Amino acid sequence: MNTEIRFSGFGGQGIIRCALITGKALSLYDDKFATMTQAFGPEARGSACSAQLVVSDEKVLYPYITAPAVLMALSQEAYEKYHGEVIEGGTLIVDADLVKTREEHPGRTLWKVPATRFAEELGNRMFTNLVALGFFAAVTGVVSDAAMKQALPGLVPDRFLKINIKAFEKGYMHGLEVTKLDTAEVPAA
Repeated sequence: MNTEIRFSGFGGQGIIRCALITGKALSLYDDKFATMTQAFGPEARGSACSAQLVVSDEKVLYPYITAPAVLMALSQEAYEKYHGEVIEGGTLIVDADLVKTREEHPGRTLWKVPATRFAEELGNRMFTNLVALGFFAAVTGVVSDAAMKQALPGLVPDRFLKINIKAFEKGYMHGLEVTKLDTAEVPAA
């Protein structure tokens, strides 16, 4: 069984890095198979960007996503472009401060995380992606938190490793808290 995941936002948010970290965590530390593809606009910063993962217990035969089970959208443009692709029973994760959801998502779970706000509280919004990844790991269960932390060295600068782990843990703990409270928006099908 494959799980298809799309990370999306704008250039400069670390969207590609989200997929790299998650893919490394799954492949090397969670005993799964994963493939990654990416897409971004002609400008490096500020343009639309997405990275896709296909995750499986067996070798992945087709590396491109066709119907994502999980969408993480850290920008309004990404949400608008991709939210309709999420399969029934799927999960949408959006940045609570950057994305305004405009419609119902029948049969899908919608989680809102204040990732940018939490990153700013940690001292720099550059850590938004790690906060969001921690939240993603907690609410989806697709990847373990231990594997994600093991995957960080080599994918984040060494001098920022501790603060990135702290950002990940902030998002992860928030995800555990909200899942206990069951504060997701799950509209009826």
